[in-house]
Amino acid sequence: MNLILIGYMGSGKSTLGKKLARTLNYPFIDLDNYIEEKEELSISELFKIKGEIYFRKKEHEYLKDILEQQKDVVLALGGGTPCYANNMELIKEDQTATSIYFKAGINELVGRLKHERAKRPLLDRFNTDEELVEFIGKHLFERAFYYNQADISISVDKKTQFVILDEVMTHLV
Repeated sequence: MNLILIGYMGSGKSTLGKKLARTLNYPFIDLDNYIEEKEELSISELFKIKGEIYFRKKEHEYLKDILEQQKDVVLALGGGTPCYANNMELIKEDQTATSIYFKAGINELVGRLKHERAKRPLLDRFNTDEELVEFIGKHLFERAFYYNQADISISVDKKTQFVILDEVMTHLV
């Protein structure tokens, strides 16, 4: 069974994904890191040099490759991955995949992301917390349709990693 972790940037997909993979003795793949290795550019550089359309095409190709070639893996997607190129349909069609949405609220996300603006290509243009709140709120609303199609949804607000992982394991048993 492949576990596909979805959610907004900063929701904990990579951090929790690594711990979940260790718990299950599965390999862990972070799709953004996978893309960076294959393309030999950071996500920020890909956005700046080749543009978002190129990035989204490559993201879809690499997601498809991983789903076809890997079994028993924990895969953390980028925050936008489920929302483009019918990626959510691709995940839902995979009989070996279980998707898990790490659901974080706006205030939780702003608290986690406000110091990471420079590393996040979609956030580096916002100078104030108020701008960040407005952008994340709008973005979450736009992406909710895709995120809410996940097989499992777990709220991560104000919870420890241990509690979240325990909830994931409870759903998987």
